[in-house]
Amino acid sequence: MQARKFITTKDHFYIEEPMMPMGAPMYGARTLTVENQPQDGEINGFGVAITGSSCYLLNQMEEKDRDALLEDIYGEEGLHLGVGRISIGASDYSPELYTYDDVPGDRELKHFSIEREKTYILPMLKEIKQKRPELFLLGSPWSPPAWMKTGEYICGGFMREEFIDCYADYFLKYLDAFEAEGICVDAVTPQNEAMTDQRGVSPACIWHPETEAKFILALRKKLTRAGKDTRIWMLDHDYDYWKRVLWQLQQYPQLLEAGAEVAFHYYGGDATHIYPLKEAFPTLKFHFTEGGPRLYDHYDSDWCKWGMAMARALNAGCETFIGWNLMLDELGRPNVGPFFCGGLVTKDSRTGELSYSGQYRAFKHFSGLIQPGAKVHQSRLDQNLPGLFGYPNNGVPVECCAVTNPNGSHILHLINPNEVKAQVQYFYGGKWWYIELLPDTLASVVFED
Repeated sequence: MQARKFITTKDHFYIEEPMMPMGAPMYGARTLTVENQPQDGEINGFGVAITGSSCYLLNQMEEKDRDALLEDIYGEEGLHLGVGRISIGASDYSPELYTYDDVPGDRELKHFSIEREKTYILPMLKEIKQKRPELFLLGSPWSPPAWMKTGEYICGGFMREEFIDCYADYFLKYLDAFEAEGICVDAVTPQNEAMTDQRGVSPACIWHPETEAKFILALRKKLTRAGKDTRIWMLDHDYDYWKRVLWQLQQYPQLLEAGAEVAFHYYGGDATHIYPLKEAFPTLKFHFTEGGPRLYDHYDSDWCKWGMAMARALNAGCETFIGWNLMLDELGRPNVGPFFCGGLVTKDSRTGELSYSGQYRAFKHFSGLIQPGAKVHQSRLDQNLPGLFGYPNNGVPVECCAVTNPNGSHILHLINPNEVKAQVQYFYGGKWWYIELLPDTLASVVFED
């Protein structure tokens, strides 16, 4: 049995430390326990959103510099991301506002066109696919064509139910058009963040839960007739909207037959909101589809935050974890929306210099070590929490996640976001192993025969 440990701290990024078995357990150390039987489901992969803004900046790079960056993000020796999220039309992180049919009242979709995507989006997707040919792509719209919505604006409004069938045809045209360009879109969501119109300041649309349910059923029928097995992920919004999903599945149980899955963002609620849905619908699949760095909030030092977000999502049953923008500039641009997001990677608009987020560092631990098809095991850590005498400065619990890869390797992720060291011991392969967690540390341990 061989064990290797990799750590990221404030002074080190993904450095390897020696791991030796202990002769006996350590009294007082926190004991990690991992269930032998894995949870249902398997890891689909990790990725980021390849937004219009990201593609715009990538397209401006020198070819050799871009090739090196994409190799670092998608290559086997880098982050090895295997999933990408793309917007169906414009998002708030696109250089311009558009859908694929902006001709009012074009119910027959005669003017449908992806011509805008051919300038910099499709070329960049093709380059990324060269690095990772099996890249899994999720397509999400920020807005239907304005004429399908109340108010008839791209920014804001509600989806009108009378256009459900037409919009399903719009999706099929989108899938066919991208496929003709050599880009297979593996899954779609009906709407990014279906519960907000962002007050009309960026591409957005509100969907009534019944409208979304009926659209999914209509789309599945058309996909089946067209011989497509494209997956459909519903909601694509915050964890704390889980009751919306529960209601939809109770009122429209045929959604499960249509293969509906659920996608979550992290801006509201927590991954624990998945548990009541898992209990009610054990076969339901879950995914994390949006959450990214903030430029002015510990941009390059929040590896523990993202390590915890990934660990909690996987432990709750998410099979996919997708961050937000692949690349933005030092001011979070191009940006037609109201938010101050940062990219996984930042490209300085004046010097071209690249800098990297804390999320980038967390992905190195997770996507760099966890293989598609991996299984997650329930794990728990004896926290030895201090008494209330130290309140409110007791810190937060150490987060843990345990995974077994298809090749048999066993991976532990341990995140200590506190200002004091944590000591963890783990019995595996007939031996006790000691894992030191320095303050503000993300650690990964790989066990291999």
